[in-house]
Amino acid sequence: MLTVEGLRSRYGRIEVLHGLDLQVDSGEIVTVVGANGAGKTTLLKCLSGTQPVSDGKITFRGDNLGVVPAHGRLKRGLAQSPEGRQIFTNLSVEENLRLGAFLFTDTRVDQDMAEAFAMFPILKEKRNLAAGGLSGGQQQMLAIARALMGRPKCLLLDEPSMGLAPLLVAQIFEVVTSLRTRGVTVLLVEQNAFGALKIADRGYVMETGRITIEGAADELIADPRIREAYLGL
Repeated sequence: MLTVEGLRSRYGRIEVLHGLDLQVDSGEIVTVVGANGAGKTTLLKCLSGTQPVSDGKITFRGDNLGVVPAHGRLKRGLAQSPEGRQIFTNLSVEENLRLGAFLFTDTRVDQDMAEAFAMFPILKEKRNLAAGGLSGGQQQMLAIARALMGRPKCLLLDEPSMGLAPLLVAQIFEVVTSLRTRGVTVLLVEQNAFGALKIADRGYVMETGRITIEGAADELIADPRIREAYLGL
């Protein structure tokens, strides 16, 4: 579904991605783990079209995304739930969700919202409240639900567990796992390596803008290098 070949990106003169290769197959949950500053968020921004690519190729469902703007990538089925949630705090929960469906004017939008509320019942309870009044975990739920309102074929998730209590992290990861049944492929970026690898099919380890290790998720969990560096074992 998604192929990255030789991807490079820079901020000014500083190159931060150094020729990445990565692949996500339809129906998979693939995770990218690594320390803060490894370039994980920059990778997702390149995929979603909000960060310039200086070299390399991104192919999504057979299309070269090189000249496709961010909104065009969403039209093709590639959506992102960004790091830090980035919800519209002054708007209501429902208004945030409707903005996620800005591409659509059909009656299915209400059905999509009903599915979002079924996935996150607390959002239904607070649908008319300002999103800025939600807890951190509820804001993360809203960010994911808003991305799903765009009806993605592939969802890019950037640090969904950041700053959340363990119980909420487990709930978020459970939801990510359930996206398979909705036909959504997931590329998950996480510092919580153990939690991410437990729900993933495959994983990549990023260090200073490069992929250093890749493989099946269960193999990475068992890899002594990963256990020492990222799992604290």
